[in-house]
Amino acid sequence: MRLEDLRPSPGALKEKKRRGRGPGSGLGKTSGRGHKGQKSRGNSKVEPWFEGGQTPLQRRLPKRGFKNFNKKIYAVVNIKTLEEKFEDGEEVTPEVLLEKRIIKKLLDGVKILGDGEITKPLVVKAHAFSKSAKEKIEKVGGKVEVI
Repeated sequence: MRLEDLRPSPGALKEKKRRGRGPGSGLGKTSGRGHKGQKSRGNSKVEPWFEGGQTPLQRRLPKRGFKNFNKKIYAVVNIKTLEEKFEDGEEVTPEVLLEKRIIKKLLDGVKILGDGEITKPLVVKAHAFSKSAKEKIEKVGGKVEVI
């Protein structure tokens, strides 16, 4: 077999529709757009949310509640995870957590929560700590640093 012998498999290529080439082509005159109306015009594009002048759905629905745009969303790590994944005296930073795939994304920072027990003294650097997590880390001789 040679390069010039290669052909696409049968049915893989579809011929382009030639529109506006006379009545015999089946797509003459209006070129498959029908008669009149917005979608038959030259550069028409009807946005998917447009409802022909009727009040659109996103404006008809009631708005409820309050959306706090200042809210911080933290990547959460529990103490028990730190106990499993780190050795004595190791430094825990957001970069190390990402590297070891303990967290997937940094989001607005890392928060350490106090679920589980810890026996190793670790140096933990994070953006936020729960009260119980802070106490548990310091109780075993570890250090807590807020970034």
